[in-house]
Amino acid sequence: MSNNNIDWNDVIKKEARGINDADLGEVQEIRLDNVITKAGVVDKEVYSIPKNLVDRYDGHNLWFRVTKEDAENIYKIKD
Repeated sequence: MSNNNIDWNDVIKKEARGINDADLGEVQEIRLDNVITKAGVVDKEVYSIPKNLVDRYDGHNLWFRVTKEDAENIYKIKD
């Protein structure tokens, strides 16, 4: 499924996954060019990942072409 065919309303509250099944949290919000995800229970990490890095959506998980390391270093929203 290409990124153009994704029903963005359907991905809210779905799991976000990266390369090697990296846990990128749960999709919280869809913005114009980014997907906002939140991971963790106590120490929450929030990521703003560009939509152009979405690989696919399988109905359960939104998959990104991004590693956990890149998510931490590039896309993590600092408090």
